[in-house]
Formats: sequence, structure tokens, C-alpha cells
Amino acid sequence: MLYTCTLNPSIDYIIHVEDFVEGGLNRGKNTSYYPGGKGINVSRVLKRLEVANTALGFLGDFTGDFIKNKLHNESIKTAFIEVDGTTRINMKLKASDETEINGPGPDISAQQLEALYTQIRQLNAGDFLVAAGSIPSTVPADFYVKVATICAENGVKMVADTSSQALKEILGTSLFLVKPNHHELGELFDVTIKTTEDAITYGKQLQQQGAEHVLVSMGGSGAVYISPEACYVAKAPVGTVKNTVGAGDSMVAGFLAAYTKGKSLEDTFRYAIATGSATAFQDDLCEKKDVDALLSTIEITKK
Repeated sequence: MLYTCTLNPSIDYIIHVEDFVEGGLNRGKNTSYYPGGKGINVSRVLKRLEVANTALGFLGDFTGDFIKNKLHNESIKTAFIEVDGTTRINMKLKASDETEINGPGPDISAQQLEALYTQIRQLNAGDFLVAAGSIPSTVPADFYVKVATICAENGVKMVADTSSQALKEILGTSLFLVKPNHHELGELFDVTIKTTEDAITYGKQLQQQGAEHVLVSMGGSGAVYISPEACYVAKAPVGTVKNTVGAGDSMVAGFLAAYTKGKSLEDTFRYAIATGSATAFQDDLCEKKDVDALLSTIEITKK
């Protein structure tokens, strides 16, 4: 079974404004509301790729109800822990420039955090847990360290997709998959990743420190995959980028979807690239048909 964990979900509110005037009255159009958060993005894409999963994390108040209802409408199982505060709203104002305003998340109590740890302890050996996103200010900074330890002890395959600092703290623990982008990979080792060769070099160091599979996304330059058997490099497919939000999360979902269906490691990497790119080429997260349409265009080289 696959699970995702999002500590600080959001409603992503997108509004388009023509000729935005700071300090004046602006009338928006083409508004959209999406359940947001890295783990939630992974859950939504997994389900679109016909992979059942359960979303974990914290939700509160009417905004939390909105997210839960939206996920249920997409036939995604949820087991969120209810909190007293209000789940945040993040606004993206699209005008000549794009402006983002992220709201604050609710406080998480020690009792609520312990309830999440209990859920994670109850996962079975062989299950997958995608732990993704930032850590709220009221959650201890060692959250991912504790989760990684629980997963390692119980045979749960943990996928870590978080900040370079949080990732740095869990290195040395057994991890199934890590997916830094090239900037985050550079921050981990205090270097600048300029080429795919750089990404391979430092990606292999991540593998030596406990990560079984390493995916490094490099934007328009493609991606690198260091598997237990070999190293692969993929070029980014050609297309018009409309949306970078959720592309990395979609890449993780694509990887897991293909891996759990028994695809070869090369084909698993190809599916991950197609899924991440398909989301980048859409206004929202990709659909399965978008992914399938890109698969034949993905060029992969074995290193």
C-alpha cells in the first residue's frame, strides 16, 4: 500500500488579473481552487495513474474540509488528523508577473503529532510512505529523522522529498527514494551543480549514504537517475511549460506508479520523466493520457 504525508496542506487559490494595480481595486477572473501540498499532489497524480493510496497529515476547519472532500471526490482515501486551527490558503496572483502569497498553517500539538507517529508505526513492511514538503514551525525540526527511523525499523519504504536541510539530517538512514532538484543537491554538499556529470557524482554520494534510488531533476536540462544497478540520464521532452508547481511531485508519483507495477528501472525512470513533464505542460496536475502521450518522446541514455 502507498501512503503520502503532508504536514502543512493548503488550498491553492489561483486568480488571474489583467493590468494589476498595486494599492487599487483589481477584479479577478479565471479563478481556480486546488487541494495543495507536496504529498497531496503525489496522492492526486498516483490516483490519476490508477494507483490507490491514502493521504495522511493534518487538516483543520472549513479549508481542511474542502481539501478532504476534493480528495474523496477523486476517490483518494484519507486518514488526516484533525487540528484546531484552519488549514492555510496559498494565493497565486497571475498578472504580467506572478505573485505568490502563502498563508500560515495551524499549530500542531504534541498530542496530534504523536497521533501521526502512531499511524506511521502501524504501516506494514513493504508499504511505501512519501514524506514530502516543509515542516511547520510548531513541528519539531527532527520530524523527518524520526519518521525515517520508524520506517527503517518496520521495513516501510520511505520516499523523502523535502528541503535540503531536512534531507541532510536523515542521510545515513535507509531510504527507498530521494528526489532533490539540482539546486537542493548542490546545497546538500555545498557545491554548485552545473552539469549532469555533477549531478551523477553527488547523486551517487547520496546513494552511498543510504538512498537506494536517487532522482535529480534539472528543469529544462532533464534529469538524472541513479539506480542500484546503473545510472541513467534523460533529456526533457519538448513542450510549453505552463505550470512548474507539482512537476517534481508528479515525477515522484510517476516513479512509484511504474515501480509498483513491475516496470524495469529504465522504464520506471522514463515514466517518471513523462509524468513530471506532463504536469509542467498543463495548468493543473497531469492526467494519465497526458503521460502516455509523452512516453515515446523521452530519450534516455545509460551512463
